[in-house]
Amino acid sequence: MKSTVRSIKRVVLVLCAVSLWAMVPQGAAAQSSAPTRAPAAVVRPAPMRVVSRELANGMRVLMVEDHRTPIVNLQVWYHVGSKDERPGRTGFAHLFEHMMFRGSAHVPTEQHMRIIESMGGVSNAYTTQDVTVYFETIPSNYLARAMWLEADRLGGLTINQANFDAERDVVKEERRVRIDNVPYGRVWEDLGAAAFTVHPYQHSVIGSMADLDQATVDDLREFFQAFYRPDNATMVLAGDISPEEAVRLAQQYFGGIPRPQQPIIRVNAPEPPQKAERRLNKSYPDTPLPAVVMGYRMPAAFAPDAYPLEVASNILSDGQSSMLYRKLVYEDRLAVQAWGDGNFTEDPNLFTLGAVMNQGKTPAEGEKAIESVLDRLKNSAVDAHDLEKAKNQQIAAFVLRRQRVQAKANAVGRCAVLGKDVNCVNTEMDRYVQVSAADIQRVAREYFVPAQRTVMMIEPPNEAGGTETPK
Repeated sequence: MKSTVRSIKRVVLVLCAVSLWAMVPQGAAAQSSAPTRAPAAVVRPAPMRVVSRELANGMRVLMVEDHRTPIVNLQVWYHVGSKDERPGRTGFAHLFEHMMFRGSAHVPTEQHMRIIESMGGVSNAYTTQDVTVYFETIPSNYLARAMWLEADRLGGLTINQANFDAERDVVKEERRVRIDNVPYGRVWEDLGAAAFTVHPYQHSVIGSMADLDQATVDDLREFFQAFYRPDNATMVLAGDISPEEAVRLAQQYFGGIPRPQQPIIRVNAPEPPQKAERRLNKSYPDTPLPAVVMGYRMPAAFAPDAYPLEVASNILSDGQSSMLYRKLVYEDRLAVQAWGDGNFTEDPNLFTLGAVMNQGKTPAEGEKAIESVLDRLKNSAVDAHDLEKAKNQQIAAFVLRRQRVQAKANAVGRCAVLGKDVNCVNTEMDRYVQVSAADIQRVAREYFVPAQRTVMMIEPPNEAGGTETPK
């Protein structure tokens, strides 16, 4: 019912015997050497006007009016994710995604979502490495009640042993279903643990069940008080609202929640530069086919080089006409699937490339084939048609993000909380449009180098012992 969104964007684990990840929608495209047009001149979404206010307790309120339909999407972004967890206390951010639905001072257990549904609305939440976000889409005449619900759980969440035990069991089952008992389910955990030595991106969002088993209710209260506070929260409203009335309601319901006197203390563990390749061999139960996964160190989201890298990810693996699919799946018939995608997060993270091999093919063959594709990206300009297609995909995404109130709120929250600049909702598209073939070639040469990567070789259990051999 409540979802956890992993920070590996656009790459999702597939629960099937022939694929490691479900990729973005497939589609063939004919090759063309036609010059790249300037699509931004043809399609440009109307700018979003974002009204920003801050309450005396430090809570930000960001608002976008859209009166086309009588609905509003309300989101509360808490700037806390798995990277804010200390060693031995992992999984807390994700656990609170669940705990926040267990009841509060004036809302009985499990009633939050039912109240939203009784309004004709829908609600959910997700946790990433950087943030935890709670959201609901409701008829606009119920905005006051939705704000009251969110304020009640911020100011008076029920944290007791019974709720902890119940949600801990839910998280354990979620881990079994999504990670422990699916083919290749632990790949991202093991890759992160090998690729990061000190930064908390080294552990997964869902965390360690051993850590949650050892946690106490006092530990949970301490974590909640440290991060669930008005000066660590950003409320985003998009839809049929009046900003003046919305601010008045925010002050009415959230204004009485005090800002703690102690500052927000975050884990400060910058990852040192990687100077040598790391390698490990793994084998997992029920893994039907060999696979190779390569994680290259790359800059954070919103950094200048993040934009050519994201365009490069489209060129590498977006659809059956992409470079990796054409080479590994269609031409050489080495793999059943291949991908390349960046995990663009608040701190520098990994650009991952990989392949699930065909029967009888080896991870080493996959690694060699992926390297050959990267060499092409480094040594020759990308095809003009491929570059135009990738830019069109980005523009289409921006246009679609202007169509629904939830997508508008998502864009505003991402720019404000992670990008530290809410105005990027209106300027970020230009950064993609301005990416050139030379930019893609430059970032490929800078980041896709062996010294900055971690390589996982995955074999079915009857062919490898699953020992890790890092360098």
